[in-house]
Amino acid sequence: MGIPESELAEKFIHAAGPGGQNVNKVATAVQLRFDVRNSPSLTAYVKNRLRQIASHLMTGEGELVIEASRYRTQGRNREDARARLAELIAEAARPPPKKRRKTKPSKGAIERRLKAKAGRGQVKKLRGRVRRED
Repeated sequence: MGIPESELAEKFIHAAGPGGQNVNKVATAVQLRFDVRNSPSLTAYVKNRLRQIASHLMTGEGELVIEASRYRTQGRNREDARARLAELIAEAARPPPKKRRKTKPSKGAIERRLKAKAGRGQVKKLRGRVRRED
């Protein structure tokens, strides 16, 4: 599922972390914005799943915001942000897991279990004190 460039908005910001004095001069971190609510590229199902999965990354207007600052270069951070977006969309596009159908044990299994229980009970009963018969 491809998202056109026109639907993505990128903004480069100052990043915290390693980089020394370079961090204060160069905006290497990227803030990727994607308007989920108004995107024609996504189905309604994928949009709803994205809202559930990535609610902590969504704004009130339905925009998904991903900040990437792992790397020291704009290019690597840009690739990282886009990869994370693609991962989120791929996860949202997966079909829901099948519902679990309740099953019950077969008659034979129930009988075997009860027979084993009775056997264990008998073994425990025989462990008691031995009475002398005079």
